[in-house]
Amino acid sequence: MQFLSISRRLVDQFPASAFTPELVAAETARVRQLYASGILRQLWRRGDTPGASILWEAASALEVRSALEVRSALESLPLYQAGLLELVSLIPLEPYPGFCPAP
Repeated sequence: MQFLSISRRLVDQFPASAFTPELVAAETARVRQLYASGILRQLWRRGDTPGASILWEAASALEVRSALEVRSALESLPLYQAGLLELVSLIPLEPYPGFCPAP
């Protein structure tokens, strides 16, 4: 099951100095680990505000279990753990039925 998360950096609540090079490097390393594990599929920087949109792929087909798996992965990000990142939305995705063959 896939999910789309939308997050934003809390730049209005913290000075730029809070986003240290070490913390950003740890974030990058964690994102790479999540990508290599297969749960993080794609990542985009937001164009409207500092933050990211991430396409997640959870192993479980059950929505509740999948959502918990994705939320746990997102909460493992160093910026989130430091309180510098907020989850704006976590959206479960379903296949678009228009691509299926007509019955």
